[in-house]
Amino acid sequence: MIVWLNGAFGAGKTTTARELVELLPDSHLFDPGLIGAGLRALLPRKRLDEVSDCQDLPAWRRLVVDTAAAVHGEVGGTLVVPMTLLRQEYRDEVFGGLAARRIPVRHVLLDVEETILRERAARRGEAGETSGDGGSGEGRAFGALDTAADGRCPEPDRGPAVRHRVPDWLRSDAHTVDATFLTPRQTAEKVAEAVRAGEGACDIVQTPEPTAETVAAGVLLFDEADRVLLVDPTYKPGWEFPGGVVEPGEPPARAGLREVAEELGLRLDTALRLLVVDWEPPRPPGYGGLRLLFDGGRLTTAAARDLLLPGSELRGWRFATEREAAGMLPPVRMERLRWALRARERGVTLNLEAGTPVGA
Repeated sequence: MIVWLNGAFGAGKTTTARELVELLPDSHLFDPGLIGAGLRALLPRKRLDEVSDCQDLPAWRRLVVDTAAAVHGEVGGTLVVPMTLLRQEYRDEVFGGLAARRIPVRHVLLDVEETILRERAARRGEAGETSGDGGSGEGRAFGALDTAADGRCPEPDRGPAVRHRVPDWLRSDAHTVDATFLTPRQTAEKVAEAVRAGEGACDIVQTPEPTAETVAAGVLLFDEADRVLLVDPTYKPGWEFPGGVVEPGEPPARAGLREVAEELGLRLDTALRLLVVDWEPPRPPGYGGLRLLFDGGRLTTAAARDLLLPGSELRGWRFATEREAAGMLPPVRMERLRWALRARERGVTLNLEAGTPVGA
């Protein structure tokens, strides 16, 4: 198990984590800040200049998952992880990756009043102390005023000017412990009590990472205004189409129907029409494969009202115009959608390679 301590710069995550490992049997401290420090030493200056926070590096997020899984495999028990994750898509990627490795996560938010956080930040700034995040950019993630002169993937932040707003999604996702007037030991005791009671458990679908190329079937569903239905997975960043991986021996169209029924509680009684076949090239650590998008037709207002979401897999859905979808979908999925919409308009099927039509 992993106990992930989240919260703003100055909330006391690291000091609480050190106390917590003394309270939870067979527990060990795991600091992802060391990964940020390592990347600063390993990556070229040009790449570091492209990001404002080490967490923006895909390598950081991947290495946090891989390293945590490797350490957990070595020592077992519980890993206590003190690290801010402000962006929801990064939380999805990291926690989803851990879930795929069958490592359950308990997510705990240490909440401290803003005035106290500002006082702590000011004291650290006057004393020339750092946030102690080991180069993850934790302070920057919550809006700290970075004073690093070179503007690279940030050193631990020092600025006293900190924006301490915790996003709504984080408050609803994690179990909150109010640590405003508690010592680190008292905070750790509250966290240990919550963990023993099962609080903060992240109910994320466990989707094993592929070990070879896969075939995936997505289904485009439309409302009466021809907006497309998109879903928000809990286990990976970005919005997606309803659908999933085709099981061995399963016809792709049938897989699309199955996934729609499982994800949305919707049983389609019409045949699916294939819009695009897209070959996705392997991009490590992914293996790529074939991605198919089918036209599932229009949903009535009543049918849309009755959609059901599995909480462990999807947190929400919405209909979106093509323009709105461009701001929601990762680029590779958006290109696939763009050509699928053109194929639907023309009544054809398009063959794509890496999102680009071929042979048409």
